[in-house]
Amino acid sequence: MDLCDGVDRNGSCELAQVGGTWERAAAEALYDLPFAELMFRAQSVHRDNCDPNHVETASLLSVKTGGCPEDCGYCAQSARYETGVKATRLMDCSDVVTAAQRAKEAGATRFCMAAAWRSPKDRDLDLVCEMVSAVKDLGMQTCVTLGMLTPKQAARLFEAGLDFYNHNVDTSPEFYGNIITTRSLQDRIDTLEHVREAGIKVCCGGIIGMGEGVQDRLDMLVLLANLSKPPESVPINLWNEVKGVPVANTAQAPDPIALVRLVATARIMMPRSVIRLSAGRRDITDELHALCFLAGANSIFIGDVLLTTKNPTADRDARLLTKLGITSTLGKGL
Repeated sequence: MDLCDGVDRNGSCELAQVGGTWERAAAEALYDLPFAELMFRAQSVHRDNCDPNHVETASLLSVKTGGCPEDCGYCAQSARYETGVKATRLMDCSDVVTAAQRAKEAGATRFCMAAAWRSPKDRDLDLVCEMVSAVKDLGMQTCVTLGMLTPKQAARLFEAGLDFYNHNVDTSPEFYGNIITTRSLQDRIDTLEHVREAGIKVCCGGIIGMGEGVQDRLDMLVLLANLSKPPESVPINLWNEVKGVPVANTAQAPDPIALVRLVATARIMMPRSVIRLSAGRRDITDELHALCFLAGANSIFIGDVLLTTKNPTADRDARLLTKLGITSTLGKGL
């Protein structure tokens, strides 16, 4: 029998999990299924756990851009590379709330705030907590990404009303050292555990197209699925071209069908997680979007800009979702 002939509608497989954890062989067996079979299984899992005709819409704002001391080889905001991104100070809370209100009026239900730090100082966290509480008062879900956190900092964010904390693992354990040396993968996992223990939901995914192989992408999914609890939200980013960073020398855009296979495999391995198509969507065709939604993706970021890179316009997203009969809260323009 094929390794995963027994995958059922809940995504479980007799041989897929050993001791309650996923192994790469099982992930590979899913990923390598004939395309129609993989899509059927992913869609079956999706329908059992999610509304197959609804896509969540979130908005992302850079509240502090550039000047980051980390050496992440893909990032335009690293102070180590000449990328043309200017470092800014932390935004005023009132300006953040104004941006959140505009995002809500455009149809975003979750508002994400990102700051380019290795880890926040306590005085910075005071201001971020103020932002979180103010955005929460608008009736939106809140998410921040601030770098590494201590348990005490995670607890403070929870008290401020934070719903989600984003901290990506970025890639596989094996490929990680090729793109980052200033922060270990274990550092990232420790922060995820601090967040989880504080009562905050986890948003954690990675980036594809940096020069990694398919096995690295699958190992990343295995890592995510085998956390103490799978992330409630899993962003899948396509690397956006950034001049001046090391990844520009190794990057290779993934084959479109390979992206769909990865989304489908993620859906089966993490049945209840929200799978978000994140950075890189501007270059994805409507047809590829549709296949990804069919494979189990059920969230997108809206807005013309994601941090420092371009994103599809809200009008384009609205037209696509309408064409597909997918419901969302997406309105007109941001």
